Amino acid sequence: MSSYFDDLETRSADSRAADLARALPQQITRAAALPGFGDSLADVNPADITDAAALARLPVLRKSDLSREQSAQPPLGGYSAMQATGYAHIFQSPGPIYEPGNTGHDWWRMGRFLHACGIGKGDIVQNCFSYHLVPAGMIFENGARAVGATVLPAGTGQTELQARAAHDLGVSTYTGTPDFLKMILDKADEMGLSLNITKAAVGAGALFPSLRQEYADRGILCLQNYATADLGNIAYETPAQEGMIVDEGVVVEIVRPGTGDPVPPGEVGEVVVTTLNPDYPLIRFATGDMSAVMDGQSPCGRTNMRIKGWMGRADQTTKIKGMFVRPEQVAALVARHDEITRARVIATREGERDVMTVQIEAEGDNPERYARSVTEALKLKGRVELVAPGSLPNDGKVIEDRRSYD
Repeated sequence: MSSYFDDLETRSADSRAADLARALPQQITRAAALPGFGDSLADVNPADITDAAALARLPVLRKSDLSREQSAQPPLGGYSAMQATGYAHIFQSPGPIYEPGNTGHDWWRMGRFLHACGIGKGDIVQNCFSYHLVPAGMIFENGARAVGATVLPAGTGQTELQARAAHDLGVSTYTGTPDFLKMILDKADEMGLSLNITKAAVGAGALFPSLRQEYADRGILCLQNYATADLGNIAYETPAQEGMIVDEGVVVEIVRPGTGDPVPPGEVGEVVVTTLNPDYPLIRFATGDMSAVMDGQSPCGRTNMRIKGWMGRADQTTKIKGMFVRPEQVAALVARHDEITRARVIATREGERDVMTVQIEAEGDNPERYARSVTEALKLKGRVELVAPGSLPNDGKVIEDRRSYD
C-alpha cells in the first residue's frame, strides 16, 4: 500500500496555495448562485476570494441558518447545487436538519483517513456507525469503498452478534465510536471468541488516552478523525499521532467564538469550514466546535495544516440574572475599545444571587472606565477586573459558568 492516499497530501505550500486560488473562486461562484445564500454573497467578486485571508471577509454560515432556510425552502434550504432527488441519500440530524449524501468515489473524503489508518484491499471493515437516519454509517462505508475494503454494515448495539460476526468473518478493522469497540472486545472475551481486529478508525466521540492505550495493548492501532454530517471529513489522525491533519477538500479557519474573526495562530477558537464539494458548497460553515492550529508539519510527511482536535463547544451562551449572555456580545465589548485584546465573562453565585464578573485584558488600573461598555454590550451590570494582556487562559472560552448545579 502506498504511504499516501494521493499526491495532494504532500504538496508544497506554494502548490497548495495555487490550487486553492483556482478552486475557491469557482466555489464562491457556485454558492453565490444558490438561493440559500441570499444577498450574503451578492456583492462579492469571486475572483477576489483566493485564500483563507480573503475568505475571512465573508459572513459565517451557522446551523441555525441551515435550519431556518430549510424550513423556508425545503428540503435543503437552497444551499445545494442539485435537487434532493439528485442525491443517493438524504439524512436527518437533530434539529431537524437534513443533509445530502452521494455514493460517488470518496464523496465524503473519508477514504483519506481510512488509508492513513492502513485500511485497504484485503480488509473486512466492521462498520459500527449508525445507518439509521444519520449519515455516519454511510460516510464510513463510502470511505471503505474508496480504499477497496469489504464492509460488514453492523450498525450499533447487539454486542453478542457483533462479536460473533467479527470472529466468524475474520474482521480486521473496526469503524465506530471509540468506546463501542471495547464492548465488542469484552463480549468476545466473555464468549471465548478470538478476534483478528488490528485497526480501528473512530470518531463521533472522545478517544481518551487510556482507552487508546488499552487498544494498543491488544495490538490494535486506533486513530480518530473529525467529521460532521454537513461537511464530511474535516481532519484526521495518522500513525504519527501528532494532531489532526486538515483534509485536502476543505479550508479550515479558527475564529473567535461569536464572530468570524480569525484568532492568532495557536489560540483556541471556533472551527469554521469551507468545503470545496461542488454539490453542496457550504461557505464558512461554523461547526460550533473548538480547536487550535498547531505549528509545524506532521512527521508522517503530509504537509497540510494541523489542528489539535476537538477542544469543546463554542456555543457558550449562559443565562445570568435571568438574561442570556452570548459570545457575540463579549466580542462586541472587545470591539468597543482598541486597547482591549480579550475579555472573559465569569458567572458565579454569592448566597442565592448570580454574580457576573468581566475580566478584561488591557493595560491600566481603572476598571471602572469599562463599566458602561459592559452594561451596554452585555445588557447587565457586573464587576470589571483588569488583567494583564495575554494572561487569560487559552481555552477559547469567553463565557465561563462556575456556578454549581449539584
